[in-house]
Amino acid sequence: MLGRLTIDALPFYSWVAMGGAAVTVLGALAVMAVITWLGAWRYLWREWLTSVDHKRIGIMYIVLALVMLLRGFVDAIMMRAQQAVALNSQGYLPADHFDQIFSSHGTIMIFFVAMPFMSGLMNLIIPLQIGARDVSFPYMNSLSLWLNAAGAALVLVSLVIGKFSTAGWSAYPPYSGIEYSPGVGVDYWSFAVLISGVGSTMTGINFIATIFKKRAPGMTLMRMPLFTWTVLTSSVLVVFAFPALTVSAALLEMDRMLGMHFFTNADGGNMMMFANLFWIWGHPEVYILILPAFGVFSHVVTTFSGKRLFGYTSLVYATTAIGILSFIVWLHHFFTMGSSANVNAFFGIMTMIIAVPTGVKVFDWLFTMYRGRIEFHSPMLWTLGFMATFVIGGMSGVLLALPPVDYLMHNTTFLVAHFHNMIIPGVLFGYLAGYQFWFPKAFGFRLNEQWGKRSFWCWIIGFYLAFMPLYVLGLLGMPRRMEHYTIAEWQPHLIVAAVGACVILLGILCLAVQLIVSIRQRDQARDLSGDPWLGRTLEWSTSSPPPVYNFAIIPRVDERDAFQEMKENGIAYERPDKYEDIYLPKNSPVGIIVGGFAFMFGFAMVWHIWWLAIACALVIVMALMVLSSEDDNEYCLTAKEVEQIENARYRDLAKAPRIILPESEEIVPGAPIQGTVR
Repeated sequence: MLGRLTIDALPFYSWVAMGGAAVTVLGALAVMAVITWLGAWRYLWREWLTSVDHKRIGIMYIVLALVMLLRGFVDAIMMRAQQAVALNSQGYLPADHFDQIFSSHGTIMIFFVAMPFMSGLMNLIIPLQIGARDVSFPYMNSLSLWLNAAGAALVLVSLVIGKFSTAGWSAYPPYSGIEYSPGVGVDYWSFAVLISGVGSTMTGINFIATIFKKRAPGMTLMRMPLFTWTVLTSSVLVVFAFPALTVSAALLEMDRMLGMHFFTNADGGNMMMFANLFWIWGHPEVYILILPAFGVFSHVVTTFSGKRLFGYTSLVYATTAIGILSFIVWLHHFFTMGSSANVNAFFGIMTMIIAVPTGVKVFDWLFTMYRGRIEFHSPMLWTLGFMATFVIGGMSGVLLALPPVDYLMHNTTFLVAHFHNMIIPGVLFGYLAGYQFWFPKAFGFRLNEQWGKRSFWCWIIGFYLAFMPLYVLGLLGMPRRMEHYTIAEWQPHLIVAAVGACVILLGILCLAVQLIVSIRQRDQARDLSGDPWLGRTLEWSTSSPPPVYNFAIIPRVDERDAFQEMKENGIAYERPDKYEDIYLPKNSPVGIIVGGFAFMFGFAMVWHIWWLAIACALVIVMALMVLSSEDDNEYCLTAKEVEQIENARYRDLAKAPRIILPESEEIVPGAPIQGTVR
């Protein structure tokens, strides 16, 4: 009845695994206990878990990303600690457990930290930035969130019941085949990736439709903010790339469960087909993640330099060029696997060429800052840290684009350092900059600057300590994924790397302290104007947090920096002659129901509990049928109710403090603004 599930599935094989399982279970119980103590279950269900408001969905995505960041970083610090002490010894981790840790670390950080963080910022900002009231498909948006959460839950439950994959985050056959991985670990990986991948694909479809069909009147493509452009390009990449990942994971499971031979050498299979399918998704995925971060940097630079963005058109073309080129570089991930010299040469040249539009972006940001009035708030520090650090990763990437060099470095820690050099400054710094930048828009008060800056300095110092030694170790010939070693020359570098991981941990703790301190001091940091940074785009033209309808009257866009132009023309805060009724989608429990049963379906498939898998699949189909047949799915916010909300907003604007600029110009939020704002 329970398939392969027995008492032996509990993590008795290692005291470390038992400790991790206990922390996971106790942490979940503690959260539920606090919610129960506060009596907040009904509020959470009504206002958050069943919400289809894009802003709340965005916030829940970011919460998921931050929780999984902490979980994924635990793996990282465990690996670094193991390698620091494992000279001529087995260290404190069994080899099998170490293999699980590096597999789950990569899986969590890419699929369940970076992707949800990106989706969260997209959901929070894009409709506001294009002058829309919501995304095109709000119910699909809810489904996407909960499918991503279901995938993350599958990874977390693998800590407690069974084991995670030991085949790496990329799950290459034959390591991931049934012969070499007969347990449930690869199945956990496959179904977590399959379920979350479906959710991510729906997100891409949703935002392509939203950006093309929901833009405010007058907002042509070349008037769109840069963040919107990068999200559009990223969403197109998602729609084309994620099906390859879904197919590769599904075919792998068919090999494992049904005895097929898509990726085995027997009966006509070819394991290289998995590598091609995986990296046809995997390399565009790097740009899926990094392009929205580039959009964040563009907004941060222009806002905190007090200038228009330099080279807007070149940035747009560079973004689209990166999107196109990202699909013709995937083979550099397996230069060592026997392709011809001509094929390797082509992909090496394409890999070097893709560095050109990225370089264009960096120079445009530098020229934007040139002779600007730069303010060193936390988001700007993350941006400057990115620019200083990302260039190193880019140069190492161009070096690895040479097939002979890659042949030497491919299986060393040099590659580990390069990959993290791209993802941490390029993606995570960008999303943390966006988190700091748009937090007051989401919640109505600023984050504490002191703790934000402390977090940044811990991250940047910790990054250099953690990963620069890995470049050196790669040049010394240390293979990646080693849980113990016998070469004493390596240990000092690994100890420094472990210290760096501890410093990054301090940075994560500073982020947590920053949030707690900011909540406690929120009355002093309240944003009554809706425009705490003197922003240039439409999201800053609404209150903080925005009302459920975003805009009482959809704005008209005549220039690229729409809100900036409104302020200069003195029409930014003009009230309309009258308000109109606004129709909005009702909350729905279907998203969380489908997500919950998708998690149970994945769990049942992992353990071969066939009756439960069939039952969950039927419930999911029925829930989707109910959702698609629901006619009464909107409610009306009357013009009178809209006017009451807007009246409260204008009362807050009247209380907002005056902003004194260096040139002694005075700006009164809530009143028409004349002249140049910045």
